[in-house]
Amino acid sequence: MKFTAFERALQGTGASRRLRITGRTPGIVYGGTAPVTMIELDHNALFHAIKKEAFHASILEMELAGNVHKVLLRNLQMHPFKQQILHIDFQRVEATTRMTIKVPLHYSGEENSPAIKTENCLVNHVVTDLTVSCFPADIPEFIAVDLSGIKKGSPVHVKDITLPKGVKFLVKGKVNPLLVSVTTIVEEAPAEEAPAADGKDAKGGKGKPAAKPAAKK
Repeated sequence: MKFTAFERALQGTGASRRLRITGRTPGIVYGGTAPVTMIELDHNALFHAIKKEAFHASILEMELAGNVHKVLLRNLQMHPFKQQILHIDFQRVEATTRMTIKVPLHYSGEENSPAIKTENCLVNHVVTDLTVSCFPADIPEFIAVDLSGIKKGSPVHVKDITLPKGVKFLVKGKVNPLLVSVTTIVEEAPAEEAPAADGKDAKGGKGKPAAKPAAKK
C-alpha cells in the first residue's frame, strides 16, 4: 500500500492540536540510521487506510518529500470516543534486519470439517493474529489456517499449522498457544412439567383428585 506524508516542522502539544483542527494527523518515522522524522498526514485519507488489514500487517510505501520509503505501522493512537486519529508512528524497514510484526490469521474450511458436519461441535477462534519474526521480504499479509480436517477433541495449536517460509513464531509466555478450540454442544433434556396447584395438569386436564380426610369417630 502507498500513502503520502508531509514533513512537519512544529512539535509539541499545542502545535499538534492546531494541526488536528486543520484535518491533519501528526506522526513520526523512526528506525535505521536516519534520525527521527516528524510527519503529518491527511486525516481522512489515513482514516480510510487504517480500515484495511494490509495497512496493519504489511510493508507500506510512504512518499515523503519526493522519495519513497518502506515503513511498517508501529503505533496508532485513537481519540477515546471520537473517530479521530491523534498520532501515528512508523518504523523504517531495512532489508537485512529481522522485523517483529503481528500477522492476522485467516481461518477457512471449518464448515466442511467433521467437527461441524457430523460431530455436533462448536469451533471457536481463540487467537486472531500471531506475533512473528522475519525479514521484510518474508512478511506475509496473513497466515492461512485450513480447518477442514478439524475433529472433536482435536484443538489447533501453533505447532499444528505451517508458517510461511522464513517466518518464525515469536514466543511470548506460551510456547505452543491454543489457536482454535473444539467444544461438543450438549443438548439439555426437556424438564418434566409439575402439576398445577389447582389440580389441573400442564395440558389443562384435571389431575388426580386429592384424598378426602377421614371422618372423625
